[in-house]
Amino acid sequence: MAERSFAAEVKHLRLGEGEVFRGEGILAVTKALLQSGVAYVGGYQGAPISHMMDVLGDAREILDEFDVYFENSASEATAAAMLAASVHYPLRGAVAFKSTVGTNVASDALANLASGGVLGGALVILGEDYGEGSSIMQERSHAFAMKSQMWLLDPRGNLSAIVKAVEAGFELSEVSNTPVMLQLRLRSNHMSGSFVAKDNVRPPMTVKDAVEHPTRDVSRVVLPPASFMHEKEKIEQRWPAAVEYITSHGLNEFLAEGTSDVGIIVQGGLYNTLNRSLELLGVSDAFGNSQVPLYVMNVAYPVIDSEVLRFCSDKRAVLLVEEGQPDYIEQNINTILRRGGDDVALHGKDLLPIAGEYTPMAVTRGVNAFLRKHLPDMQLDEPSLLKDADDPDSPFAARVPSEVVQPRPPGLCTGCPERPIFAALKLAEKETGEHHVSADIGCHLFAINAPFHLGATTMGYGLGAAGGAALNNPEAERPSIAFMGDGGFWHNGLTSGVGNAVFNKNNQVLVVVDNDYAAATGGQDLLSSRAELPHRSTQHPIERAVRGIGVKWARTVSHTYDVAKMRDVLIEALTSKDRGPKVVVAQSECQLNRQRRVKPEQAKLAAEGKRVVRQRYGVDADTCTGDHACIRISGCPSLTIKDNPDPMRTDPVATVIDTCVGCGVCGANAHAASLCPSFYRVDVITNPSIVDKAKLGTRNRIIARLSDAVEARASKYEMV
Repeated sequence: MAERSFAAEVKHLRLGEGEVFRGEGILAVTKALLQSGVAYVGGYQGAPISHMMDVLGDAREILDEFDVYFENSASEATAAAMLAASVHYPLRGAVAFKSTVGTNVASDALANLASGGVLGGALVILGEDYGEGSSIMQERSHAFAMKSQMWLLDPRGNLSAIVKAVEAGFELSEVSNTPVMLQLRLRSNHMSGSFVAKDNVRPPMTVKDAVEHPTRDVSRVVLPPASFMHEKEKIEQRWPAAVEYITSHGLNEFLAEGTSDVGIIVQGGLYNTLNRSLELLGVSDAFGNSQVPLYVMNVAYPVIDSEVLRFCSDKRAVLLVEEGQPDYIEQNINTILRRGGDDVALHGKDLLPIAGEYTPMAVTRGVNAFLRKHLPDMQLDEPSLLKDADDPDSPFAARVPSEVVQPRPPGLCTGCPERPIFAALKLAEKETGEHHVSADIGCHLFAINAPFHLGATTMGYGLGAAGGAALNNPEAERPSIAFMGDGGFWHNGLTSGVGNAVFNKNNQVLVVVDNDYAAATGGQDLLSSRAELPHRSTQHPIERAVRGIGVKWARTVSHTYDVAKMRDVLIEALTSKDRGPKVVVAQSECQLNRQRRVKPEQAKLAAEGKRVVRQRYGVDADTCTGDHACIRISGCPSLTIKDNPDPMRTDPVATVIDTCVGCGVCGANAHAASLCPSFYRVDVITNPSIVDKAKLGTRNRIIARLSDAVEARASKYEMV
């Protein structure tokens, strides 16, 4: 169950020649694949490309009509290896995943694919997660393209340019027998726009045709001596063919030529930011009518020598806008210019930031410095973002003292089933002592922050157990602990973590957080999901999988909100004398996905006049001690503080606000940790039955009668 359905939007994928397609970048890419006659598509979800898997899943009916095979790949390596279908057959194939972490996982398959080369067009669609909106380490895809010599497209951020890049990418791949990377930056994936559509195309050869007519070319298999010939082919045949196609089809763009004797070279994906900077400086407009010549590199690799020399031939100075480091393109262009005998002044990271996202502020500052240096007579506007941060007119001037602005690190959602797991571990460690905790990629990584402070390292998706592998000593008094999500478990954790621990008799305690979905990537279903799906096989328990690979000690806790039970199982695992890994499968559905399913169901029942019960929790202010231990052990966003209603007490009391989803972990924590009994549960009933109303009336009468006696006694002490 993905976090969003595209069932309505995918209908636009049927648009034909001349019709206007309107939608998000991901939908535009999918439409471009269909227009290009793609035969198969795969991929692994991950921001910012996650929704592409959801779109393709919702578009299965359309894909089937055109005999396009689609599957959700088990990992990025699985997806990349799918492209082997294009090695011997004229099949156009595309895969998509998050970069650069996904490209790391897929690098072995991609290297072999690039070595042997392809017959059919092979397109790797990369969700480039770089910059201020990123969730990963800051690296670029460019190095992978250079390393394996795969061509890297970086189209301008508008749907027409993106669609053109998809179509051209397949053709470029086929004419040069080389897989092509299409880099989609974070904002391009979710931008909205329009383009003129074409008819969808059935692939000339389908996957069924290829399976029924097998063929092979041994020279494409990466084994000596063929592997040595592949390197020679890359330089002598594939590269020249790619350059010829790029130049003859005008994939890179020359804009505003002849307007000045200085110019700017920019990666296609940064064009919108650059044009906005030029607009702010008064030398362009919103439609891209620049007063400065631009060379837009929609193909970031290879860099085309002849085009660079052509652009720089009549220039005194050129600025290169290349985001991130190292400065691959700047070094490349410098080499081209000096070997070509051109002494034009090339600026880049001397005027622009060496690393980090090229925001409008960063680019505007760099372009302003470049133009004032080489065109001192040009009249430039002075936007406020050029002002120093200590200038009151600057939009970046501090409005409040920095010390009062508290950091807001990411945290677990309200009602998250992972919160009680970490609360239980904190309680368990009161008895067993502290342990080294190896973390993993996923929502559970948020436990490194307050209030849990659990987790020392994270080495990659599904590598939680492997990240703690070295910290294993049979003579140590306590084992290390590792966490892994169900998404990471099925991605590669079963072999790299659990299998490795079994093989090496590692005594590590592994907690597999099974929230029913690949929740961190958008709520996609997994092998262990409990949903019944028509096109996929699910309901394969994680405990059965780990036992199948050799784990002897394994327990499944099917309701993580039972903090006391969760604590006891963890204590049992941490104190067990059994040799080998201990695996605890902590199982409860992701609360976000549950709410997406339950809320519409409850709203429908309520609208039909049927009885609906919602559970909510609260805190009795008279009982609350005000020490806030319940907050420190939970961290739930719905559990906070308010002023004490008792005028004789100054400490604020705990309270539960309206965002509560009724998971009950606050009360379970208080019970397991023996805190004050101040939590209570309320059943909120919509369309109550006669019995509900009768119970409410009876309760009110009893409470009123008991209250009368209390009020009577209290009145004796009231001051007149």
